[in-house]
Amino acid sequence: MIPASVIEDIRYRCDIESVISSYVTLKRAGSNLKGLCPFHSEKTPSFTVYPGTQSYYCFGCGAGGDVINFVMRTENLDYVAAVETLAKRAGITLTDFDSNSGRPDGVSRSRVLQMNLEAAKFYRQMLFNDSVGGPGRKYFLDRGLSMAAIKRFGLGYSPPSGGSMLKHLRSLGFKEEEIRVAYFAGKNERGYYDYFRGRVMFPIIDVSGNVVAFGGRVLDDSKPKYLNTSDTPAFKKSKNMFALNYAKNSDAGYFILCEGYMDVITLHDAGFGMAVATLGTAITAEQARMMKKYTDRVVISYDSDEAGQKAANRAITLLEEAGIDAKVLRMQGAKDPDEYIKKYGADKFRELIEASRGKFEFMLDGIRGKYDISISDAKIKAISDVCSYIAGIDSSVERDIYIDKASREFSVDIKSIKADVEAKRKKRNYENSKKRKGELIRITSGIGDRINPDFAKQPKGARIEEAVLGMLFIRSEYFEREVDGKGLCEADFVTSLGKRLYSFASEQYINGGFNLGMLNERFTPDEVSRVHKMIADRNELSGNDEKSFDIYVRSMREESASAASGELSLEDILKRKRGETDN
Repeated sequence: MIPASVIEDIRYRCDIESVISSYVTLKRAGSNLKGLCPFHSEKTPSFTVYPGTQSYYCFGCGAGGDVINFVMRTENLDYVAAVETLAKRAGITLTDFDSNSGRPDGVSRSRVLQMNLEAAKFYRQMLFNDSVGGPGRKYFLDRGLSMAAIKRFGLGYSPPSGGSMLKHLRSLGFKEEEIRVAYFAGKNERGYYDYFRGRVMFPIIDVSGNVVAFGGRVLDDSKPKYLNTSDTPAFKKSKNMFALNYAKNSDAGYFILCEGYMDVITLHDAGFGMAVATLGTAITAEQARMMKKYTDRVVISYDSDEAGQKAANRAITLLEEAGIDAKVLRMQGAKDPDEYIKKYGADKFRELIEASRGKFEFMLDGIRGKYDISISDAKIKAISDVCSYIAGIDSSVERDIYIDKASREFSVDIKSIKADVEAKRKKRNYENSKKRKGELIRITSGIGDRINPDFAKQPKGARIEEAVLGMLFIRSEYFEREVDGKGLCEADFVTSLGKRLYSFASEQYINGGFNLGMLNERFTPDEVSRVHKMIADRNELSGNDEKSFDIYVRSMREESASAASGELSLEDILKRKRGETDN
């Protein structure tokens, strides 16, 4: 375990304002700082950094924590890896602790990264091995890749004979179960076997230069065409992108977003070093926010088939929610960028980029393909779809521009288009208001609370408990305070989460001191965020003095005693009303 004193030293040297400022643009708001949250899409800043307590909290999505928790979330790292990252930043050497501690599978991120690096070397050696790698080299060369591109992207080949990777990694001292966790091996009733066999290999490299995963493609049309590394201690598919490690250094001012590895490599080989791709899945909100760190503009270059165009429509939404100006490249005569470059060349592709369309024009193209507007009924449906789209846009200036375009596109009076848009906006606002009220009731009652499932059983007691914990974390001397002649104990708390938080924090306080950074080692990021919500809620109030603390503790003890005596909770009462109990 990493000593508490070392954690505190790292937190002290890695000032939270300095660290977060490298990810988020912060503006001073009194003694605190505010910015747009990096963990969810928003237009009005709800992300607050508290320099005084070296913490952050987002009032929009509920993410919160200290500098370690922030790095865990933004870089998709586990606790130890985040501490190692910050220690390196602070110039602190970490020794004498078990880096596997707390991992149920016993395999650390650093161990997986070591395997990945050795695997990348092995696949590369196999590709250039005269007796083994011929099929892999032929595939890449037949696809038109230069040898420079093959080497730059570290492409490789996994031989079709089973056991070669297992044998190689075992020879380096890795255990079979570690190899399975890193996704180089599967396991069946006969034992362990190589996961990737007879495929060309594409290493996935993160922005720090670590090989975090692999994609493998068959050399023919057999299925499955691609196999990809699943989530490991070093990799989460939704939070990584192919070639972002190169594209982030491009001075083009924009990214080209593709669907496949070959599209990206071909584009880089043709001089488009700003190309990136998602990893076998549709773009995620996390990936959109990753790109936002490096650019404000993205040109979407997906396949020209129907599936590709649907994916492009989803990508536009997520990119714009992340604050990125998204445009769509329209290809004709080729199914994807790889084929287009080979057919028509780089100059023609550059012309496509310059002619790429904005979201409204892209939406209109879809409408034109869907409806025959020479037929009155079809034209009415087309206009209704367009009005629904415009109604979902928050900017009144943007709406007016699109209303004008729609009026000219369909030869309909602008007043009629505007009236339909406003009617749809009114209906949408009403439905959203109903949803917000329902969400507020759900949150207040604690129903569906995945972080603290016990909340719904005792909502009143749970809210009081959160107030007590918030005050304890703000004023640690309260751990020693007696209320009515009795100190706090785990039994005073109402929920399982509350009991665990108090038990851990009080133990640390007694054994040399408690700081919030310690929570990251024992609790999930979401649980740590809940703690920072408790703190943020109490900081918004002035009643954190001893008298207020005593009142809350007495009330919490009463709620805890009521629960222990078997009195019905709100959840039980609701169940009885629905006839869901046996009583």
